[in-house]
Amino acid sequence: MIRDLVKKNRSYRRFYQDVRIERRTLEELIDLARLSSSGANLQPLKYVLSWDEEKNSLIFPHLRWAGYLKDWDGPVEGERPSAYIVMLGDKDISKNYMWDPGIACQSILLGACEKGLGGCIFGSVDRKNLAEALNIPEKYEILLVIALGKPKEIVVLEEIDASGDIKYWRDENQVHHVPKRKLEDIILDL
Repeated sequence: MIRDLVKKNRSYRRFYQDVRIERRTLEELIDLARLSSSGANLQPLKYVLSWDEEKNSLIFPHLRWAGYLKDWDGPVEGERPSAYIVMLGDKDISKNYMWDPGIACQSILLGACEKGLGGCIFGSVDRKNLAEALNIPEKYEILLVIALGKPKEIVVLEEIDASGDIKYWRDENQVHHVPKRKLEDIILDL
């Protein structure tokens, strides 16, 4: 069952924007992150939740959507996320967040997937301007942004071909293809 969730948990970039996500749902997802492990149990992560159109519109322009899709500037109106989670590091607690964000994101996105939602993690963020737009105090560092919604695209996993190209791509039907390395290529028998 966990394998199915992991396979279904893709980086979705187009959504049914009119399918709303309630604050309570976002709180349930953050609770999964809260219950996840944390380096030295410091728990330095904090979250800004956005589920209304006004706040969503403040976040959207500060994200870089798909580095490999050079001719695509991100989802059009009607296909944008219906919620966001802005992940912050509390610098008063710790300045080293190395492992916590990945663990928290995986918990959040697996929970979203279980609820029929999907998301995309953004590390490519205009942090300075997003912090200003959301009035985030300086004691917090923007680490990542998670876009959430009901996926409006199909994402297909496939093995990397002989060329070794790992770049994701979209076909003429807008199906999103994600090449993955073979299991035997990532396990080293040393």
